[in-house]
Amino acid sequence: MALASLYCRALLGVDAPEVLVEVHLGTGLPSFSLVGLPETSVKEAKERVRSAILNSNFKFPSKRITVNLGPANLPKEGGRFDLAIALGILIASEQIRGDGIDQFECFAELALSGELRPIDGLIPCALAAKEKGRYLIICPENQNESALTGAKAYVARNLIGVCAFLQKQKTLPEAQAAPKTAAINQTDMSDVLGQEQAKRVLEIAAVGGHNLLLVGPPGTGKSMLAERFMTLLPRLTEKHALQTAAIYSVCGKQRDDWFEPPYRCPHHSASAVALVGGGGKPKPGEISLSHRGVLFLDELAEFPRSVLDSLRQPLESHKVTISRAANQVTFPAHFQLIAAMNPSPCGHISGDLRRSTPDQILRYLGRLSGPFLDRFSLSIMVPLLPQGTLASSQVGHTLKGESSEIIKTRVLKARDKQQQRQGKLNNALSTKEIASYCQLSLEDAQFLEQAINQMGLSIRAWHSLLKVARSIADLAGSVRVERHHLTESLAYRAMDRLLKNLSL
Repeated sequence: MALASLYCRALLGVDAPEVLVEVHLGTGLPSFSLVGLPETSVKEAKERVRSAILNSNFKFPSKRITVNLGPANLPKEGGRFDLAIALGILIASEQIRGDGIDQFECFAELALSGELRPIDGLIPCALAAKEKGRYLIICPENQNESALTGAKAYVARNLIGVCAFLQKQKTLPEAQAAPKTAAINQTDMSDVLGQEQAKRVLEIAAVGGHNLLLVGPPGTGKSMLAERFMTLLPRLTEKHALQTAAIYSVCGKQRDDWFEPPYRCPHHSASAVALVGGGGKPKPGEISLSHRGVLFLDELAEFPRSVLDSLRQPLESHKVTISRAANQVTFPAHFQLIAAMNPSPCGHISGDLRRSTPDQILRYLGRLSGPFLDRFSLSIMVPLLPQGTLASSQVGHTLKGESSEIIKTRVLKARDKQQQRQGKLNNALSTKEIASYCQLSLEDAQFLEQAINQMGLSIRAWHSLLKVARSIADLAGSVRVERHHLTESLAYRAMDRLLKNLSL
């Protein structure tokens, strides 16, 4: 019976559902039919496979060829099925033996010459194949991604090499990870002159995973501080690195170091689809690409309000669900949001440089909705440096603060305390967990309630203040949250105070 079956996988978000590639050679006029809901790129596999087989010194059968990609209701796209289809035709036409082919999953696009080319989204496929106990056959360009997952994969350069391997006429090398190069970090927190309060807030944000808003005039170092925030974060665990790598793999992107937390900084002209993800064939957006890392939004007030409001739900649920008529795709989006903005259209709200009226400033800040601003647990003013600071630094006076390494040591120590106590960062605490791990005395609770009533803050702000105070207490090595921890957390609500003062 001229029938062959091989395994491959499609992509659905960051999932890789199994696809059974069935090839049947029947009698009748020569034809090549491809069924199973293939997209245009899959249908074009007919010509790639035909040329690859002929240029690999095999015969293309003059039969009625039917290729079914099952299940039939799952959309298939890309050239990932080329190798499986070509091998199925060769096995069904008895040009090669198919013994043991059910132990493998084949992922490669074919060139007309028979060379194997890389595919996008190999990491989800490799993880799924590893779970099934199967081996992979891939091209050299994909071996680094495969090696990251720990799945056993064989690397071939062309169709002839794959066929010789299946016939046990030659061996194929196993996938090897690319040699790691030691990354030299050129940035350090000590590069920033002054701004000690901002550095303190960055340390607290790194400890608890809190979202942070930096507000200040142009040139005060807001972007510089945000870039150096990454030097305070620990490296990703293997589980989190694989999650992030799978998202980048789906997009066809590579990173130099998979275990380094991702840092994304989209331009303020980015659309909602670019930020959140979507499209006719849903792809991850910037917030998913920053999964387990940092999303930095510079010039926050220049982003369209609708784009920023689309971040509100992912900030709470840590995922993005994109619904289409044919299917629904979910991408992970567990990220830390850091943002920077000027306090007014002219960049200043006081002094001789101020060129905006209070009404103009309110309209400018009104581009940011209240519910969106409520997602920031920390917000501070980053002021201009005191007069004489630049001159002193130029003539060699020592104005540098602590290095990133010193601050990072404290951050890691405080994070370890959180993991031992609750198994998660403070920003991820639920309402019940806040009541358990952020207990206050009656006097301190009354003090905090009076403060948020005077500032006009929401219940979400109450919880945010307690989480921030818990992070401050962890940095100080305190078992309980004390009054001075609450007072410091209240000091980091600069945007709330600014809006309240302007509205008076």
